[in-house]
Amino acid sequence: MSGADVLDIGRSAIWLTVQLCGPIMLVGLVVGVVIGFLQALTQIQEATLVSAPKIIAVFLALLMFLPYMGASMSSFMTQIASRIAGL
Repeated sequence: MSGADVLDIGRSAIWLTVQLCGPIMLVGLVVGVVIGFLQALTQIQEATLVSAPKIIAVFLALLMFLPYMGASMSSFMTQIASRIAGL
């Protein structure tokens, strides 16, 4: 296995990590901004008000994106296993 192959696998792994984490992080970001906006409008400055909706939203997003995440990880593992078998 050459250095280019190792770099290609590393690049693929990092890109897969971004693809898997991206949707969950975006959901958390959107919920945080919406709650922050509502807090600014109503002048309710409760620090714990953001926590519960964010946790629930991230949990629901995980449930929604779990099949996609599993398929992506399975596909990546299949590619890695085929490279190992090709050595």
